[in-house]
Amino acid sequence: MDAQVGDPNFGRIIPCGCKIDEQLAGEFERLKKLSNLDAFRNMTFENFNRLRGVRENFEISVQYARDPNGWLLFFGNFGTGKTHLAAAIANYALRNLKMKVYFTAVPDLLDYLRASFDPNSTGGSYDDRFEEIKNVPLLILDDLGTENASPWAREKLYQLINHRYNLKLPTVFTTNVDMDMLDGRIRSRIGDAALCRLVLFNQADDYRQLPPEHRDWTRTNQGVESRGNKPQNNTRVGNNTPPTRRDHR
Repeated sequence: MDAQVGDPNFGRIIPCGCKIDEQLAGEFERLKKLSNLDAFRNMTFENFNRLRGVRENFEISVQYARDPNGWLLFFGNFGTGKTHLAAAIANYALRNLKMKVYFTAVPDLLDYLRASFDPNSTGGSYDDRFEEIKNVPLLILDDLGTENASPWAREKLYQLINHRYNLKLPTVFTTNVDMDMLDGRIRSRIGDAALCRLVLFNQADDYRQLPPEHRDWTRTNQGVESRGNKPQNNTRVGNNTPPTRRDHR
């Protein structure tokens, strides 16, 4: 680019458009690698089965993905779409907002952190790994409550959640366990309705057990990016405590 004397860009090296595109593509690949989403990259809003009982949850998830703010807690039975919607939020934020995200099942996360204590580990120190996860702009914690409840695991999980609670960092949880099974300190953070929104999946069918002819394959012809729908009953639950359920562990 040629600039005249006196132009603010005179003497500056301005990269060409193709170079900028190359840099952006490289940055996206870096973010994608850090996201831990490889196994979930096909879980998007476009291919989510909007079964009876989860359509409002779908709209809540789309709205959150467009503007990640606060916390979401997806609570309900197995196979009702909690993980799919959580992954769809992460994929949308990564691809459309170019946001740094990290998606992990809680047991896998704790195994990952334990491995960093190995002196032969080549993935960086425990402190570096833990600090990066604690501060990632969007964190998705799948299967909360299924982790090995050792003292070490409870403490690390509490430190992570408490840090994000204090800084109000966007976080999405999924779980199918009773809240009284969680560490009381974690339960109190998640139970703060001013920060965390409870999204119930208890009325949803398990699409993995339904025959194909009974599945709802409804799709919209427009992409999620162009949708303007808003949740109709988008209210927070009083004390944010899911109903106790003991038959779906």
